[in-house]
Amino acid sequence: MNKKATALLAATLMLGTILVGCGNKNSDSSKGTKHTVALVTDGGGIDDKSFNQSAWEGMKAWGDQHDLKKGVNGYNYAQSNSDSDFTPNVNKLVKAKYQTIFGIGYKLAPVIEKTSKQNPDTNFAIIDDVVKGRKNVASVTFKTEQSSFLAGVAAAKTTKTNKVGFVGGIKSDVITTFEKGYIQGVHAVDPKIKVDVKYVGSFTKADVGNSLASAMYNNGEDVIFHAAGGSGSGVFTAAKDKSKNGQKVWVIGVDQDQKADGKYKGGNVTLASAVKEVGNSVKNLSNKAMKGKFPGGKVVTYQLKDKGVDLIDDNMSSATKDAVQQYKDKIINGDIKVKAE
Repeated sequence: MNKKATALLAATLMLGTILVGCGNKNSDSSKGTKHTVALVTDGGGIDDKSFNQSAWEGMKAWGDQHDLKKGVNGYNYAQSNSDSDFTPNVNKLVKAKYQTIFGIGYKLAPVIEKTSKQNPDTNFAIIDDVVKGRKNVASVTFKTEQSSFLAGVAAAKTTKTNKVGFVGGIKSDVITTFEKGYIQGVHAVDPKIKVDVKYVGSFTKADVGNSLASAMYNNGEDVIFHAAGGSGSGVFTAAKDKSKNGQKVWVIGVDQDQKADGKYKGGNVTLASAVKEVGNSVKNLSNKAMKGKFPGGKVVTYQLKDKGVDLIDDNMSSATKDAVQQYKDKIINGDIKVKAE
């Protein structure tokens, strides 16, 4: 072989090596870069059997779907024991370089707004509130007044005393949507039914929730709908105590199916649960972020027609279930407009 042919062969082999090397590099990258997500709880905690727990379960399900583990290379959470923990928790997750960070609950909105300005390359999502003017913040809201309306229908069709109650956590625009929707649902069935409304003033005081609910049951209110986070566990305790003593009372749970919370030896006090698919919203936004389609700057709203909210049957009668379904169809079809305030 002459020198010219040898040089040509060497050049060809070298070019092939370069192309193979480039091909391997592209092949590795085509497997996809792992995306990391994390959330910050509000004061209710990760195991509040409600709002935060639903979000965390959704995040874990997303992690399992993508073969990710809890930790800095996958998904994680930061527990807030008080409002003062919000800022350091969010900053901790930013420092750990999580690519998408969720603030669970409206109380985190000011922190998410401030931190998103300081970290424009990080995706942020606020659950149950709206942060305006930030292209790296997705705002997630729910038509909770719709599922609460159905809770009101269930209460009205179940009560034997024509007196029902509502126990809220902290009075706010968000929790008011539960209260107002519930009252509308009750009065759609029977405007003569009395609705007693009480607020705990906290999402973490189960003892106060218990005290309020006990007084309401003593007053003859036989169905209570709670939107009180961790304080709602006290409502269940009060209902179970009354039921054990022979008084037939009910609780309507919130955010996720709370049938297990109503179980006691001999029965169950959970009539239904007005669920908010927080977990699904976390999964959906995490997937969009992973694909580079994070809806920053937008408000994403979940409602009855897309199964973002719903009323789950736990112990409703057939007649009550039929009534709930009829009203549900009317809301979805637009025949009934539920007011949020």
